Amino acid sequence: MGRFPVARERVYRESPTPRHCMTMNEQRNVLGGPLMACSYSPLTGYFRTGCCETDVTDRGQHVVCIKATAEFLDYSRRVGNDLSTPRPEYRFRGVQPGDRWCLCALRWLEAHEAGFAPPVVLEATNETALEVIPLELLREFALG
Repeated sequence: MGRFPVARERVYRESPTPRHCMTMNEQRNVLGGPLMACSYSPLTGYFRTGCCETDVTDRGQHVVCIKATAEFLDYSRRVGNDLSTPRPEYRFRGVQPGDRWCLCALRWLEAHEAGFAPPVVLEATNETALEVIPLELLREFALG
């Protein structure tokens, strides 16, 4: 996780506007536009680029950009996906309420079915999420 420059985190936190993801093959968001950054602090994404990018090696499809809630994090921990506990050995501070995070599409759907789906950032959610979650459902949970 330590292979990305700290300056990139600083740019995200200080900038009020979202940043485009810099991908080798332009990936799109669920609205058909360019994939925007989800979070640089904490650094998220399958590739830890700050973006919900994916490829064939991402078997979990870490493609839904969420804004974590306390209820969702508690639910996730209870079902065996503890995102909030810090893991210093991986330089991971843990996801806190209010943080954005690239979540697996099936995990988001599972949380929705249990009544704990967190809000979604559509512009930063990869279009491959639509293979699992209908756009109408994602729109219901979209951050305003």
